[in-house]
Amino acid sequence: MNEKIQSVLNSLPHKPGIYLMKDGEGTIIYVGKAISLFNRVRSYFQESTDHSPKNRSMVAKIEDIEFLVVRNEVEALVLESNYIKQYRPKYNVLLRDDKSYPYIKVAITEDFPRVYRVRSFQRDGNRYFGPYTNSGAVDATLDLLNKLFAFRTCRYDASAWAPPRNGEPSASWKQKLLSRPCTQYYIHRCIAPCVGYANREEYDKIIQQVILFLEGKHDEVLKDLQRRMEEAAEGLNFEEAARIRDRIKAVERVLEKQRIINTEGQDDQDVIALASGDDETCAQVFFFRNGKLIGREYFILQGTRDSSPGEIMSSFLQQFYESSPHIPAEILVEVEPDDQEVLQNWLKEKRRNTSAAAGRGTAVNINSPKRGEKLRLIEMVRNNAKEVLEQQRIKWLTDNQKTQMALDELQEVLNLVAPPQRIECYDISNTQGSNSVGAMVVFEHGKPKNSEYRRFKIKSVEGANDVASHQEVLRRRFRKAATLQEAALDRESSAVVDKVSQREGGESTEEEKEEGQHHDWAMPDLVIIDGGKGQLNAALQVMRELDLELPVIGVAKEEGSHTKLATAEEIHVPGAAEPIILPRNSQGLYLLQRIRDEAHRFGITYHRKLRSNRTFKSLLDEIPGIGPKRKQALMKHFGSIRAISAASVEELAAIDGMTKDSAEKVKEFIGNSANQNSEK
Repeated sequence: MNEKIQSVLNSLPHKPGIYLMKDGEGTIIYVGKAISLFNRVRSYFQESTDHSPKNRSMVAKIEDIEFLVVRNEVEALVLESNYIKQYRPKYNVLLRDDKSYPYIKVAITEDFPRVYRVRSFQRDGNRYFGPYTNSGAVDATLDLLNKLFAFRTCRYDASAWAPPRNGEPSASWKQKLLSRPCTQYYIHRCIAPCVGYANREEYDKIIQQVILFLEGKHDEVLKDLQRRMEEAAEGLNFEEAARIRDRIKAVERVLEKQRIINTEGQDDQDVIALASGDDETCAQVFFFRNGKLIGREYFILQGTRDSSPGEIMSSFLQQFYESSPHIPAEILVEVEPDDQEVLQNWLKEKRRNTSAAAGRGTAVNINSPKRGEKLRLIEMVRNNAKEVLEQQRIKWLTDNQKTQMALDELQEVLNLVAPPQRIECYDISNTQGSNSVGAMVVFEHGKPKNSEYRRFKIKSVEGANDVASHQEVLRRRFRKAATLQEAALDRESSAVVDKVSQREGGESTEEEKEEGQHHDWAMPDLVIIDGGKGQLNAALQVMRELDLELPVIGVAKEEGSHTKLATAEEIHVPGAAEPIILPRNSQGLYLLQRIRDEAHRFGITYHRKLRSNRTFKSLLDEIPGIGPKRKQALMKHFGSIRAISAASVEELAAIDGMTKDSAEKVKEFIGNSANQNSEK
C-alpha cells in the first residue's frame, strides 16, 4: 500500500458517499457507494477479509482513491449510477451498450404530437416507453400502433394547423394548411389535421389512446373506441362507425395474443430473473400491466464472473431503472439485491417524479417470492433468460465478422504467423481422481467442428493428476504425427484413441476398439490446454519428446504462480513470467472462453457417463439371484464391493431381503473373482 492510499484511508469520514478507485494511469477502475466511507473503503485493504478474486485483482491495481460525501444512501446510489454510466469502470458490473437501447417517444409537447423511435430517454415532458433491445421490435410496434390509431408520421411543423392551445392567437398568426393530404390519409393511417380534416381535440384523443395502449390499459382503449363508435352510429355517420368497429376488432386480435397469466393482482409488475455464463449474465425482464403480459426484454451484463447474484441483481436494477421511464409498483426478482432498502427508497422517489404515476401510490416493493404463482412467474422468466444466453452464444459463433476479428486478435497477441484457423483444446475431468477422462474439441475458422471431437479414457495415470493426464492425452493425439524412432512408436502403439462423432444433442457413438487405427487429422494452428503454467509446461515437454513445433498456450480461470489476480482469463504462453490478460470486451478472449467451455462441457458429459456406468454396474450385477433391490440394499449398507467382500455370511444375510443362501452366493462369487484377478 503506497503512502497516498494510506493518507486517504486515514482521512475517510464516517459518512455516506461514493469512492473512486484509480489505477496508476489515473483511470477509474471501480466506483462504489457506502453508508460509512471509513468502514467500507478500509475493508478492501484488510488482510483478514475474505475478498473475491475480482476484488483482490482490483486492490492490486489501486494507486489512488477519491471520495465524495453525500447526505444519505439514496444520493450515494444516484451518484454512483451516474459515475458508472459516465466512466464504465473495468471492475463494475456493466449493462452492455446501455446507451443504444431505443425507446418509443410520444412527443406530447409538440402540436399534433408524433409517435416515433428515439435512442435516448430525456426528462423533457414527453412520454417514453422502453427501453427495447431489438430495434426491429420497436419498428413493428410503431407499425402496429399506426394501423390501430391514425396518428401522423410526417415531420411537418404543425404549429400553423390550428390556433394555440391556450388563449387567443396573436395578431400575426395565420392558419396555414397544406393543399391536400398525403397517402397516409387515404389508407386510414392519419386523420389529416394538416388539411383541416380533424381538429386538435380529435387528434389528442387518438394520442391518448396510443399512450393508454402502450401503458397496457387496453380495456380503457376498447371502452373509448366503443363509445366513439356508438356516438358515430347515433349521428348516422355509419362510415366512421365502421372504421372504428374495424379498429376495435384489430385491438381485440392483438389482445388475444397476450395471455393473462398473472392472476394475483392487477398492479403493474416487472418480473426479473438472471442466467449467468462465464463472465456475463443475461437479465430477462417481463412487463406486466394490469395483469397482462405486454412485453419482455433481455439485457446483457458484463464482468459478472466473481460477483454474487445479489450484487448482479442490484447493479442491474440500478442501471436499468436509472433510464427507465416507468417504475412499477412491484418488482419481482429471482434473488434479493444488495442494498434492497436503499434501492426501494430510490425507486419510490423516481416513481413519484414520473408523470405515469401521478395520482397513484408511489411505493415500490422489491420482492423475491418463495412460493405460489409469483414464484412460477420467476421460474418462467429464468428459463427464458437461459434460452437467451444460449442463443447469444450461438449467434456469436455464427457471426463471421466477429469471428475473424477474434482470430486476427489472437494472431497478434500470441505472435502467430497467421490467424489460427484450426484450434484444438484439451480438458481433463475426474471426480476425486476416479474415472479420469480427456476431451479434445476442434474449432475451425472460429466454429466448432463436432465431427472431429475426440474423447480419451485415461489409462496410465492413477488418481487426480491433471498434468500427467494431459501428457497422456497429447501423446495419444500426436503420436502419428511425431517423427520419433520406431521403438518409441512401438511403445506407444498400444494407445487407442477414442473417436467420437457428434450426433444431435451432443451424444457420441461407441468408442473405436481397433488398436492403432490411423486418423488423418489435420495439425492444429494453436493448441489450448485448460490450465496454468504446470499444465502448459507438461504439454511443452510432450511436444519436445515428439519433436513437434506447435503453438501451445494454457488458459486458466484460477490463480497461477503470479500474485496478481484478474477477472479476465489468464493466458499462459511459453517463456513468459506473467500471463497475458486480454480486455474483457476482447473478441479474442470471448473465442478462447467459448472453446475452453466447450471442451469442459464435452469432457464432463463423457465423465458423467463413465461415472454412471461405474455406479450402477458392479460384480453384484453378475451374481445369480441378486436383483436390483438386493444390490441396492447391500450397497446402501456396506458402501463398496470391498466392504461386502470383508463381511461375513451372517452379516450379509442380516440385510433386508437377503437370505443365507444368497449371502453364500455373494461371498463365493466375489471370492472367485478376486482369485481370478490375482492369477492374472
